[in-house]
Amino acid sequence: MKNLIQILFLLLAVTLTSFSCEDEDNLMVSDETVAEYLVFGHFYGHCAGDNCIQIFKITNGKLYEDTLDDYPTHDRPYVGNYTELSQANYEKLSALRGSIPSQLYAETDTIIGQPDAGDWGGLYLEVFINGQKKFWLIDQNKTNLPVYLHDFVDEMNATIADIN
Repeated sequence: MKNLIQILFLLLAVTLTSFSCEDEDNLMVSDETVAEYLVFGHFYGHCAGDNCIQIFKITNGKLYEDTLDDYPTHDRPYVGNYTELSQANYEKLSALRGSIPSQLYAETDTIIGQPDAGDWGGLYLEVFINGQKKFWLIDQNKTNLPVYLHDFVDEMNATIADIN
């Protein structure tokens, strides 16, 4: 009887595990967090040219680039018009995916530091998790940032440079 109970328990555990697997279209954005999509990019206010504002979106296993190039604001998530990029560009995102620091999700303000205050630019990050959008404007100047964001800022900038 004891063996039968153990076998039934094992079958129940295997069955429950198979139903709880994450959808492959979702993105692992940290060790604990899965997002349905991720929007990221950089922006520079006093800048001329096509690279001043670059915003990208990752969703459903594909990478898209925004064509509007609007300057992000602190009071609402970014609204873009996205066109699909190549699968080769999507492959360059492996360093960024999964590297969003978990401390960022605890931030209560959408502005971290002083993004683009001294013409050094800012980063935009948006995630859609559990039916809720969260977004941040992040300073490029590390002296204005908490230490936990330093490596992540470098990874975002490197990813954007790789895509370009």
